[in-house]
Amino acid sequence: MSMLDHAVPAARDLAVTGRSVIITGAGQGIGAEYARHFAAAGARCTVVDVDPDTARAVADQITDAGGTAFAQAVDITDPTGTEELARTVVERFGRVDALINNAAIFAGLTLRGLEEIPLDEWDRVLQVNVTGTYLPTRAVAPYMRAAGTGRIVNVGSAAVPQGLVDCLHYVTSKSAIVGMTYSMARELGPHGITVNAIQPGGTRTEVARKTQTDEGRALMLARQCIKRHEVPADLVGLALFLCSDASAFLTGQVIACDGGSTHR
Repeated sequence: MSMLDHAVPAARDLAVTGRSVIITGAGQGIGAEYARHFAAAGARCTVVDVDPDTARAVADQITDAGGTAFAQAVDITDPTGTEELARTVVERFGRVDALINNAAIFAGLTLRGLEEIPLDEWDRVLQVNVTGTYLPTRAVAPYMRAAGTGRIVNVGSAAVPQGLVDCLHYVTSKSAIVGMTYSMARELGPHGITVNAIQPGGTRTEVARKTQTDEGRALMLARQCIKRHEVPADLVGLALFLCSDASAFLTGQVIACDGGSTHR
C-alpha cells in the first residue's frame, strides 16, 4: 500500500444529523434561518439570543415542526453567561459539535461619518461583534478539545473588503473577525477543531435596517455577479457544509457568499 493510500480518507459526510449546534443571534434574521434549516437537517439546535421571547419563538417553531431545539437567553458579552451556556448545552445534549457566531449589531445602526459616531456606540458595536464572538468560542473550546473535534463558524461581512463607508465601527469589528478566524484556526486545529468564517453580502431579512437605503441596495446589486438580492437561505448551504465532516480539512478560511460582490 502506498503512502498516498494512507493519506486519502474516505469521502466525507455532509450530514449534520444528531449534531449539537449552538447558534447565536438566532432569534431573528439569518440566525433564525440557520436554526430552522439545521434542525430540519436533523441537528439539535440551541437557539441563543439576548431576547428570550424571540429565541423561544424560534425554538418553539422548530419543535412544533418535529425538530429538536431549545432556547437560551444569553448576553454574549458576559463571560459568566457564555460559560453557563456551554455547560447547559453539554448537560442537555452531551456535547457541543458546532458553534455559529452569528450575533452582531448592524441593522439598528445609523449611517454616519467616522467623526460623528458616538464613543459609547463604537464601544458597544465592538463589544458585541468582537467580544461576543470571542466569549462563546472560549466557552465551548474546552469541550471540543476534550472531544477531539468541533466546528466553529464565525460570521464576517462583505463590508470589509468593500471598505463600506459611514459605519466604520461595524467594518472595524468585522475586520477583527477575519484575524480571529485565522488565529483561532491555528490554535485549535491541533485539537481537531476547524474555524472558518462566512462573509455574507447585504442580506435581506425581516429585520428593519437603518443601514440600507434604496440607493445602497441598487449599488450593491450592480456589484454582484448574480443579479438578485441575497436572502438568508442563500447562506444555509455553506453553513451546513462548514459544520459537517465534509469540511474536516478546511480551516482558517474566510468564504464570501455574496453573489460575487467581492472576489478575495
